[in-house]
Amino acid sequence: MRNLVLAAAGFLAACATAAPQPAPEPPVRGSTSGFVCRQQTFEEFVGQVATPEIGAQLLRASGARIIRWVRPGMMVTMDYREDRLTVRLASNNRIVTANCG
Repeated sequence: MRNLVLAAAGFLAACATAAPQPAPEPPVRGSTSGFVCRQQTFEEFVGQVATPEIGAQLLRASGARIIRWVRPGMMVTMDYREDRLTVRLASNNRIVTANCG
């Protein structure tokens, strides 16, 4: 009986063990989305209040696919993405800078 319990426990443990997952593929450098942010000066937007409408205008002007709003004190990753526009905001929600990446 004892051997039967140990064997059953061994089979259950074998079933519960997940197979190791393969490591994720490293990101491919370059834009695969077809969108590439065009680095330019966005001076016309500096000082404006950040709104969805202004965000849409920034995306059209830059050619970027996504926009990242960065508020004061907010932590952001340092990864560079060709299809992203990063817009830094002041505490009053006004645009300070806008850069690709």
